[in-house]
Amino acid sequence: MSHPSPSLTIGAVASAAAVNVETIRFYQRRGLLPEPTRPYGQIRRYGEPDVARVKFVKSAQRLGFSLEEIAGLLRLEDGTHCDEARGMAELKLDNVRSKLRDLRRMESALKRLVADCCASHGTVTCPLIAALHAK
Repeated sequence: MSHPSPSLTIGAVASAAAVNVETIRFYQRRGLLPEPTRPYGQIRRYGEPDVARVKFVKSAQRLGFSLEEIAGLLRLEDGTHCDEARGMAELKLDNVRSKLRDLRRMESALKRLVADCCASHGTVTCPLIAALHAK
């Protein structure tokens, strides 16, 4: 089965992947997307695999992976490194769970401070501001 020759402009890749052209260039500078050669006097052309790669990067970013982590995942994309990829995902999951615990603590503290503010109408000092000064 032959692959069609690359025929997409950078703008078409960006549009197909729902990003802007500068995102494509940024990914190229970071080594996440190869930069195609430019035939003399012509523009660079991209293929569908480039669109798929940009979409992969965006999907991984939405899951909280950093660009460095995504580069690591891309090195594993041949399908034979599932254990390593799972390990990276497990680390990310642990990190997300830790952030959720921190967010719940922050929510609880803010909820108490807001309740204190609502309960202290008519006082000279705002309980929220006073609590923040005390920390």
